[in-house]
Amino acid sequence: MNFKQADIDRFFKSPDEKVRCVLLYGTNEGMIADLLTKFARTVCDDLNDAFRVSTFQAETIEKDIGALYGDYNATSLMGGRRVILIKDATNALGKHIQDLLENSSSDTLIVISSSKMNTKSSFVTYLNASPIGIAVGCYEDRAENISTYVRSFFIQNGITIATDAMNLLCARLSPDRKASFNELEKLTTYIGSKKNVTLEDVQKAVSDTSGSSVEDLCYFVAGGQSEKAVSSYESLLSEGEDPLMLLRYLAYHFLKLLDCVAKIEKGETAESAASSLRPPLMFFRKSDFTLQLKIWRRQSLLDVLSLLYKAERDCKTTDYPVKEIASWTMMQISGAARKLKCV
Repeated sequence: MNFKQADIDRFFKSPDEKVRCVLLYGTNEGMIADLLTKFARTVCDDLNDAFRVSTFQAETIEKDIGALYGDYNATSLMGGRRVILIKDATNALGKHIQDLLENSSSDTLIVISSSKMNTKSSFVTYLNASPIGIAVGCYEDRAENISTYVRSFFIQNGITIATDAMNLLCARLSPDRKASFNELEKLTTYIGSKKNVTLEDVQKAVSDTSGSSVEDLCYFVAGGQSEKAVSSYESLLSEGEDPLMLLRYLAYHFLKLLDCVAKIEKGETAESAASSLRPPLMFFRKSDFTLQLKIWRRQSLLDVLSLLYKAERDCKTTDYPVKEIASWTMMQISGAARKLKCV
């Protein structure tokens, strides 16, 4: 079975004992480590219980596959279902686990982590089609994944958080769950015995681990935040982003603004127009986007789009340095946004 977040949440609330193998694969090591523990605990709360929990490195098993077969078919001396954790597995090991699942009556749960498998791996394909197997792709958290993870973390710890604090916290957290977990642990340590997180708590305790993104750049430029726009632009260039593509992303952002402004001119509110966008805006972007709708008007948006198209044409047809053309264009737009704020 190919599990998504909603399927995972349902499984944790009501584990299906028919499931005998869970594979967690992908590049988000923090997410994999978190889910590995949670799936294992659906069988045994105490992962230090030597009678019911075994942990192997895949490299060790591959040298002595018989150890896996023996452990899988063993029974706990103290009773209860057992769980085997296998870390850093390869697709080759999947063939042996498939053999175990198909030729053994043991109810032992195998939970596997792998950064070497992907959606095209044969073992992933096998588990996706199996009623007794689960495969979960673990990649960088998107904004909605971060929000869901944060809410779950606070619920488990009996903590509430103000809406403005939640928005800032999600914007600062990393796409890697391990880094996000470290920041959440730091935040809970900072608030101590308090059971509510405020905006001030987040500002003081949580580092901005989100990194720079193309979306950040668009919001900085359109919102008139010139210094942040420059920093974001330089960061994206250092990560290998193409200046020409950044101009196109920026044009797309302003086309969304233009679309919403046209709806506002027909009588819609800024909030309603922003909510009608597809794909929808992430919740923590809505307030900034709505504010931009109150800054920009149709003609100024058309002027910006004309400037962006001219910059793209110049990048393609002149000998001027592309990085400087893009930078100068963004600073012009950002400066215009600052002036419009003051009108």
